[in-house]
Amino acid sequence: MNLTLYSIQSFIILDTEGNRVLAKYYKPKGTPQGESKEFATLKEQKAFEKGLWQKTKKAGGDIILYDSHLVVYKHSLDLIIYFVAGPTENEIMLYSTLNSLVDAFTMLLRNALEKRAVLENLDLVLLCLDETVDDGIIVDTDAAAIASRVSRPRPDTTEIVINEQTIMNAYQTVKEKMQQRINQL
Repeated sequence: MNLTLYSIQSFIILDTEGNRVLAKYYKPKGTPQGESKEFATLKEQKAFEKGLWQKTKKAGGDIILYDSHLVVYKHSLDLIIYFVAGPTENEIMLYSTLNSLVDAFTMLLRNALEKRAVLENLDLVLLCLDETVDDGIIVDTDAAAIASRVSRPRPDTTEIVINEQTIMNAYQTVKEKMQQRINQL
């Protein structure tokens, strides 16, 4: 029986042609480096992703068992987003986590969950992923909380409103300073 918190082995985003947009593979901290040979090289990762894309490229499913891995996935406009886990993991928990992550992406990317938006906002996407999954451990499944932590505005920035009144005040201040300088000469 698997009684570990490390439930996710990888997070993958592929485009509709099967090309990698983003992939993050996790190794549990407690395992020695020599023990886990799975997905050790880029070639193995690409081969796994290619076969996975072949099985999931058509919309319609959302959970499969592929190559002795439990895979939950979700289609977007031109992307397929995956969580890969061991075969004994709870698929309902994984699917719930994937849905909340996709919802957080949608909030952060302003309803434009597509390849271009993901690549342009890769920093937000990776922060969002890190707020959801930490080294393979599911941390949070509340989409609104995840999105708010990632997109929190800085406290040192203030909203500056420029209108006619502020321009007139600035003009008046400059005019007064100039008169003081002229009077000093």
